[in-house]
Amino acid sequence: MKLHYCYFSFFLILIILELITTSSLAYAFVSTDYYHSKCPDAEAIISQKVSEWIKKDPTLAPAIIRLHFHDCAIRGCDGSILLNHTGSERTAFESTTLRGFQLIDDVKFELERRCPKTVSCADILTAAARDATILAGGPFWEVPFGRKDGQTSLAREASMVPHGHENVTALLEFFQARGLDMLDLVALSGSHTIGRSTCHSFMDRLYNFNGTGKPDPSLNVYYLKLLRKRCKTELNLVYLDAITPRTFDTTYYTNLMRRVGLLATDQSLFSDVRTAPFVEAFATQPFLFNSQFAVSMVKLGNVGILTGSSQGEIRVNCNYVNAA
Repeated sequence: MKLHYCYFSFFLILIILELITTSSLAYAFVSTDYYHSKCPDAEAIISQKVSEWIKKDPTLAPAIIRLHFHDCAIRGCDGSILLNHTGSERTAFESTTLRGFQLIDDVKFELERRCPKTVSCADILTAAARDATILAGGPFWEVPFGRKDGQTSLAREASMVPHGHENVTALLEFFQARGLDMLDLVALSGSHTIGRSTCHSFMDRLYNFNGTGKPDPSLNVYYLKLLRKRCKTELNLVYLDAITPRTFDTTYYTNLMRRVGLLATDQSLFSDVRTAPFVEAFATQPFLFNSQFAVSMVKLGNVGILTGSSQGEIRVNCNYVNAA
């Protein structure tokens, strides 16, 4: 019991330190009041539009969060995933299942009507990810604004995003290269508490894991049978969280402890001794998860951002760079 209490205290201190560090880093480049004078209703407009779309289609909540991650994971949070031209990230095979583009377009159209050439697509996507999280039952956090939109998007770079087969070491290297750490990895993976995945992403776990000709031994045998029934084709969709698939909660982590994590990358977080303690902490302390998820999303939203008058642009249409 003493060991558990000491670990919990250390974990709480770590989160507080991350919150302090994140705040100082974020406000050095962007600020929560960036649009207060430029476009006072910007956040309200984004929130209202996101709410309208997700009420009609709740599956858009995880889709928008995922779209934000794919954007930030490649060239930083610059809206490059939204560019829709031949050879862009959006047209890559790895982006085939991304959704939510029309939602962002609708938000942008309204903001251009109210505040022309003012609110970047990168800021819209970042705020939309926060609002989607809230609508799914997740935590609120202040979104720092002031990002500019990038003008480059390359399909070949879309493969940089994790595919669901990487081990923890590879995931850590990916996150660390973007200024994120192990705590961010485990917390942000918690977004898989909502949403779905194609069977293609984990089919190897069911029959031929790592070329062994056998299923993944870390997969619960009853869950294995269920997944085999549901994955008649690789295009079939399965909930990432089999217990509470539409609620943003800590069931994702308890699932990992029960060996019912859907993706290999998810289950590996509990199999690896470096990340398992964080999984256990989040599973038993919802407040810690919500707090750290908010901190990690702010950090994610500040990866590789473009700021200032000499960087990027404010796109008039999120699908295309501005005409010269």
